[in-house]
Amino acid sequence: MNDKPKFTERKYFLLMSFLTSLFMLWGLAITMGEILNKHFQNVLHISKSHSGLVQLSLFGAYAVMGIPAGLFMKRFGYKRGIQLGLLLYATGAFLFIPASNAESFGFFRIALFILACGLATLEAVAHPFVASLGDQRTSDQRINFAQAFNSAGGILAPVLGSYFIFRNDGGHSNDLVAVKHMYLIIGIIITTLGILFSFIKVPVLTDPHVVATDAYAIGGEVHADKKLFQHKHFVFAIVAQLFNVAAQGGTWAYFINYGHEMMHLTDEKAGYFFSLSIFMMMIGRFTGTFLMRYIAPNKLLAIFAACNIVMCIIVSQAFGWVSFGALIMINFFFSIMFPTIFSLGLKDLGKHTQQASSFIVMGVVGGALFPPLMGLIANKNVATSYLLPIVCYAVIFAFAYTYKRVKKLV
Repeated sequence: MNDKPKFTERKYFLLMSFLTSLFMLWGLAITMGEILNKHFQNVLHISKSHSGLVQLSLFGAYAVMGIPAGLFMKRFGYKRGIQLGLLLYATGAFLFIPASNAESFGFFRIALFILACGLATLEAVAHPFVASLGDQRTSDQRINFAQAFNSAGGILAPVLGSYFIFRNDGGHSNDLVAVKHMYLIIGIIITTLGILFSFIKVPVLTDPHVVATDAYAIGGEVHADKKLFQHKHFVFAIVAQLFNVAAQGGTWAYFINYGHEMMHLTDEKAGYFFSLSIFMMMIGRFTGTFLMRYIAPNKLLAIFAACNIVMCIIVSQAFGWVSFGALIMINFFFSIMFPTIFSLGLKDLGKHTQQASSFIVMGVVGGALFPPLMGLIANKNVATSYLLPIVCYAVIFAFAYTYKRVKKLV
């Protein structure tokens, strides 16, 4: 009974590998939104606050698709849920072709919305799917490990975007041709993955959250008679996730603007620094996965949230490279937040776990609401706008700091 739980079982290695590749691919799609944000400002001649509607289209889909994705997963299982997500992802990517031809910001937003419905479905399914591939006590580690590959996709996106879209000698920095070609390739890759996944056999999985073996649970106790929203830690997790993704959306949306306006970098070079910041997020996730072997996930989450409050203050002061370095480091400390909030919110929910996953995914809508608001300040001073995410990190800190006490509440 006291044996150290395994990270996962050998029989799940193929599934774990495939799922981590999906984390990478939706990381690419989400982060590419920040490249599109700046490119649409340049090509379609829209303001920062207006371009923030890119994030509204991306993250707003999570509010729409969160519950349907959870219901679909509950009815048809993990495999069909993944296939639906890949289908919507590919469809949205292919719609970039007519949107580019029409040079329509509205059409792009529709394409992004459909694509993001696929991302929302994948996230709603993949997180409990990964959590089910082993003991609940190591679910935090598995999800953070998979999310590290999400960061790998995030690193790739600004590199590709900067090279193919912002590069001045590429011939397409002032049009939408590169955007069209890039999303055509993405659509083909996603379609191919969907076909390949249909040949992978998914075994019958026992959700480890049904049996309370969590080292951080209060007495290892599942309250079978409690309704989903009577689990206070789950409700607080939805709120924390909303503010978490709000901070992410706002921070990422104006990173390139900050590099261009405050550091006087070209959009291409600022994009490469954005890729570096996502690399730091990947390092943060691997670091966080290791540290969780010694530090309770909620405590580590509180420490990282407090660090990001400090980073945001430094960024807002526009101290040159010191502030730009702090902006890059925000992603290091942001790294563990999404997967850790997700995993902590699912603890000891038993039969409600899959439904709970869809509600926590809906919290991602915060990324739709915050960038336009932050953009109103960024229109005047992009550095000052980075004071707003402090509110978000304060909420995350409160969630993490009070987690054990809140979890006791009935």
